[in-house]
Amino acid sequence: MFSLQTMFGKGDKFYGLLEASAEAACESAKAMHELVTRPDRTPVMAAFSTARAREKALHGQIGEELVNTFVTALDREDIEALNSALYKIPKTIEKFAERYVIVADRLTGIDFSQRAALLESSAEVVVAMIGELRRGLRIDPVKKLRDQLHALESEADRLLLDPYRTLYAEGSDPLRAILAKDLFELIEKAVDKCRDVGNVVYSIVLKNS
Repeated sequence: MFSLQTMFGKGDKFYGLLEASAEAACESAKAMHELVTRPDRTPVMAAFSTARAREKALHGQIGEELVNTFVTALDREDIEALNSALYKIPKTIEKFAERYVIVADRLTGIDFSQRAALLESSAEVVVAMIGELRRGLRIDPVKKLRDQLHALESEADRLLLDPYRTLYAEGSDPLRAILAKDLFELIEKAVDKCRDVGNVVYSIVLKNS
C-alpha cells in the first residue's frame, strides 16, 4: 500500500550519501595526520587522492539525486547546505597536502602533528553528527557534539598562535616562517569547516524539533 512512509523511505538515500561524504572527509583528515607524521609520503598522498575522488563523486551524486528525487528525508536546502559544507573539509585539507609536500623539507623541526590530530578529532565528531540525522533529530546528543566541535575549534585557535612566537623570534629564515604560517592557517581553516558542518546539523535539528 502506498503511504507517506514509503515516500519518505525513498528520500532516506540522502542519509547514506551524507554519511559517506562525512566519512570521506574524515579519511582525508586521517591521511593528513599520517602525512605530517610519516617519513614516506607517497602512499599517504595516494590515500588523499582516493578520499578526494570519493568526496567529489559523492558531492556530485547528492546534487544529482536532489534533482531526480521528488521527496527527500530532509529539506532540500538543508541537504544542499550540508553537501556544500562537507565538500569544503577535504578541499581545504587537499590544499594543505599539496603545499606541504612541496615545502616539507624546508620545515624540518616544525611540528604539525598536534594540530593534525585536532583536525582528525573534529572530523570524527562531524561523522557522529551526520549519523545523528537519521536517528530522529535529537537535540541533546547533537548539542553535545556541537559543543565538542566548538571546544576543538577554540583549541585550534589557541594553538595557532603558539608557533608564531618561536618562528618570528628566531628571525633567521623569514620564508620558513611564512610557509609554516600558511600551513598552520590551513589546518585551522579545516577545523573551522568542521565546525560549519556542525552548525548546519544543529540548525537542522532545531528547525525540525
